Amino acid sequence: MGAANSFIKGLVCSKCKKTYREDEENHLCTCGAPLLVEYDLKQAAKKVTRETFSGRPASLWRYRELLPVKDEDNIVTLGEGFTPLLPLRKAGERLGLSNLYIKDEGVIPTGTFKARGAAVGISKAKELGVRTIAMPTNGNAGAAWSLYSARAGIRAVIVMPEGAPEITRNECLAAGADIYLVKGLISDCGKIVGRSLAKNGWYDASTLKEPYRIEGKKTMGLEIAEQFNWELPDVILYPTGGGVGIIGICKALRELQEIGLIGEKLPRLVAVQAEGCAPIVKAFEAGKRESEFFPDSKTVAFGINVPKALGDFLVLDAIFETDGRAIGVSDEEILSGWRELVSTEGVYPCPEGAALYAAVKKLKKDGWILPQEKVVMLNTGTGLKYPNVFSGEFPYLNLEAVL
Repeated sequence: MGAANSFIKGLVCSKCKKTYREDEENHLCTCGAPLLVEYDLKQAAKKVTRETFSGRPASLWRYRELLPVKDEDNIVTLGEGFTPLLPLRKAGERLGLSNLYIKDEGVIPTGTFKARGAAVGISKAKELGVRTIAMPTNGNAGAAWSLYSARAGIRAVIVMPEGAPEITRNECLAAGADIYLVKGLISDCGKIVGRSLAKNGWYDASTLKEPYRIEGKKTMGLEIAEQFNWELPDVILYPTGGGVGIIGICKALRELQEIGLIGEKLPRLVAVQAEGCAPIVKAFEAGKRESEFFPDSKTVAFGINVPKALGDFLVLDAIFETDGRAIGVSDEEILSGWRELVSTEGVYPCPEGAALYAAVKKLKKDGWILPQEKVVMLNTGTGLKYPNVFSGEFPYLNLEAVL
């Protein structure tokens, strides 16, 4: 056994604060709320410094003290994490922003940030002796968990809407997962998975129904802090469906504060949604701490087509507590932003990432983002996984006329 030096202490309910053991399978609290991983941050503060992480391999496991896996032999990895943080000088100049950045998760294994949650979630599932995981997905999470399950020797049962991108369906099939398509939304898939768990003895890997996916996602926040030399940006924008990423980033920064690696000021967190599926935006604008089911949802940004998130209250807490925002953008603004970002900077974001650029334009125009502020857009995946969304956007040149 090789110790991973994790300071994990246990699990705690995000609402009632009831505690649970982390060395046994636990999902939701008895009150129905998600469980969060808790670390002994007082002990961590005595041993973890900024220098602790420097010089380690460029993957999310460089932060192993703040991750839940105890035995490094259980780590299942494809080299995920430490994605580039790129300045967008030309796009920023166009918008009147001098410090615009994009953190590009499109270069990560499986092509999306979902690899982070899968890496840590599957690693902990392996440590707990799990043999079969089951989950509903809009596509990318299912693909990532299928591939990491294959690497770990764990069976994966994946349930996704029939409208999910074909590429992600093929990834699941190639990885040997049992995949089922549903006529409906991810919320319908979740109900089917929920009815099947007890009957089959499967491990529920649904968003926030296991505590460890969020720990993988939070490493985006840890990386941003380190990549900016522990001086945090003013604003972080995140495309929000289930919201695990924005919850995780906020959790990571709070933990860094308690350890003493960053100061008191946190970035303003912005949840970006499509107008065709904007339950968080609607709740934020009404000053509420929980959202309502968003009926008849539809958007080209399929990954954020989540009508009701289990952790919506945690997303809204993160926004309100950092003086952030929730903002909606139209599909037309998403596609226009995508074209502008690709042609200006050469990055190739997913539709969800393109939504962030559209949101930055709005927030800068409204004066909510100031010209000199340091702004980070977190592109959650590569646009290459969405050929149907981004096809037919440009005319072909007449070759004879050019030559």
